[in-house]
Amino acid sequence: MSPLTPFASRSEAGKLLAARLKHLKADSPLVLALPRGGVPVAYEIARAFGAELDLLMVRKLGAPGNPEFAIGAIVDGADPQLVVNPDAMSLIGPNGAAYLERERRIQLAELERRRRAYLGERQPVPITGRTVIIVDDGVATGATISAAIRGARQAGPTRLVLAVPVAPHETARQLRMLCDELVVLALPEPFISVGQHYRDFTQTSDAEVIRLLALTRGWAGS
Repeated sequence: MSPLTPFASRSEAGKLLAARLKHLKADSPLVLALPRGGVPVAYEIARAFGAELDLLMVRKLGAPGNPEFAIGAIVDGADPQLVVNPDAMSLIGPNGAAYLERERRIQLAELERRRRAYLGERQPVPITGRTVIIVDDGVATGATISAAIRGARQAGPTRLVLAVPVAPHETARQLRMLCDELVVLALPEPFISVGQHYRDFTQTSDAEVIRLLALTRGWAGS
């Protein structure tokens, strides 16, 4: 566990991550933040590199009659990616493919609504052939970030890096197998919650997300 925790704020955590990621600066990476808490962290990485910053949003696809049971996820991007849990799909019967398509359309529309709320008409930055750094303010179970990584991988980046300030040791081990490089500043045991490792873990507002994204316009052509 790093002696630097608890982090003063998401901004401080982002600056510390940027220092650990400086070997990627020459690759002109695309920084993708999971909103909302990942945006202040990712902003500091993008600012340090003069890099493009975009959002990577994920929506769970729930099972029929049980929306909390995930059968897959849709991952935002220039070419939105569908990530399916084959074991879960086998439980929803012969009409599963048709149901999955309806649910995909519903959740894709919600992703597009949220993207417009944050970015207006600005289109997602393509990630094919890019070095991509996915950033969040921390990881607990890893379910959402795993879907994000798998979806981004399907879109064809050259190199896929996950950078988070804090994560449980076992979750980090599992995530390491999904990406080309994993950078985590702290691996505390026992792990209780992400917020426990910040002195200021105030919820990031929509207005702050919009403000930080606006500040990055013009960086590296974004």
